Amino acid sequence: MTVADRVRDIVLPLLTERELDLYDIEVAGPVLKVVVDRPADLDLDVLADATRAVSRALDEADPIAGAYTLEVSSPGLERPLRTPRHFARAVGESVKVKLTFAGGAAHGGERRLEGEVVAADDDGVTVRTADGDERLAYDDIDRARTVFAWGPPEKPGKGRRPAAAKAGGAPATTIDDDKRDEKP
Repeated sequence: MTVADRVRDIVLPLLTERELDLYDIEVAGPVLKVVVDRPADLDLDVLADATRAVSRALDEADPIAGAYTLEVSSPGLERPLRTPRHFARAVGESVKVKLTFAGGAAHGGERRLEGEVVAADDDGVTVRTADGDERLAYDDIDRARTVFAWGPPEKPGKGRRPAAAKAGGAPATTIDDDKRDEKP
């Protein structure tokens, strides 16, 4: 049983009591990160309460040898996607996916995909890209995360004009210093 499995067994009941979902557990060197989520707002008071409960339980059970730093946090707006459950929760969301070398070879040499998750099951995920739907096996995915769209989308015909439009448009009006005082 891994450290993450031992920690999961200890913290899952505590988080369920608090109506929190255990999103992920990461062990990276001396840092143990317990990532929680819930459908309702996840504010600092909720995270603080969860941190205290998890810390006490881990101190009592002592599932990790040596010193470590505990972090209890939310997955954030741009969440890492590691498990089939993560991908299933991300259906309808925009994602960026980096494929393994073999995965890229299986998908026309492209190792990076961007699109919307349209389906996910135990075997893989379907991402709708600009070129169509791509079915990806989880083993072919090196990294994936959701992408948060900051601000409202631009309205059609609005926004910055491309440089070519500026250059090809009407000439800019200039005032010749010598003719400034002349009347038309």
